[in-house]
Amino acid sequence: MNALRKEAFFDRLPDEVEIKNAEQLRTIVASQIKEGEPTKLSLALEGGEVRTVTLAPALTASLLEVLRLVSSGRGFRMIPVESELTTQQAADLLNVSRPFLVKLLEEGEIPFAKTGRHRRVRADDLFAYKEKRDASRSNALSDLAAMDAEEGLV
Repeated sequence: MNALRKEAFFDRLPDEVEIKNAEQLRTIVASQIKEGEPTKLSLALEGGEVRTVTLAPALTASLLEVLRLVSSGRGFRMIPVESELTTQQAADLLNVSRPFLVKLLEEGEIPFAKTGRHRRVRADDLFAYKEKRDASRSNALSDLAAMDAEEGLV
């Protein structure tokens, strides 16, 4: 398993062959999707055996997202929802500075726990904050667009 971890995209970007492979697989999987239904894929194994795999819609969407990232040449990390993050990891995920994140923590915007003198943020709390923040931003942009439309600026 450690060998697979070293070959995965934990600390590196995909190479040209991996990008092409991901794009091919993304295209194949996407072509098999029927809205709201499980996705059935037939896989040819060594020796000519064919197995059918059925993917739930959420798993299909997750697989497509990973393939989209790899096929665009971008790296990624998977973070279990129950994991605890350092303030730097949390700041990186929100695309803010660590001092700004610490300010959010101290103001009670995001729950955290202290381990010794280090703050730890649960990934699910961080994702909940991010979702709330993104919704607030989206509403603000919609309000601005509506005001522009009322003023005839659009």
